[in-house]
Amino acid sequence: MIKAILTLPLLALGLCGLAAPAAMAGPRLTPDQQLAKALAGRTAGKPVDCINPRINSDTQIIDRTAIIYGSGRTIYVQQPENARALDRDDMLVTVLRGTGQLCSIDVVHLHDRTMGFNRGFVALNKFVPYTRDRVAARD
Repeated sequence: MIKAILTLPLLALGLCGLAAPAAMAGPRLTPDQQLAKALAGRTAGKPVDCINPRINSDTQIIDRTAIIYGSGRTIYVQQPENARALDRDDMLVTVLRGTGQLCSIDVVHLHDRTMGFNRGFVALNKFVPYTRDRVAARD
């Protein structure tokens, strides 16, 4: 009986701990806000037809909006024709042809991360490079 009495308060404390992170998470950003946050402090460059997927292997999907390739000083933003099909839980599957570059004429297939089935595809446009602005030297 003593075990049961001690277990209930501990269980209640554990359940409170599970609810706390959800309450502290705050409002979820819209896709446009997520993209603006990713591009903050960066300047857009001239759009390019192709990027090297090996150098720019880090990807971030912004729901119904864009795919961001790369990390570090320069990232490339891809806003495909049918971006509404993008879901951050998708796996991107791309077949590189010829040059080994990822180009604006390519198609990226979207696969469900949980079940693995093909959910559709997006047709790529030109890639827009965004370079991190250099911080002004302090006096």
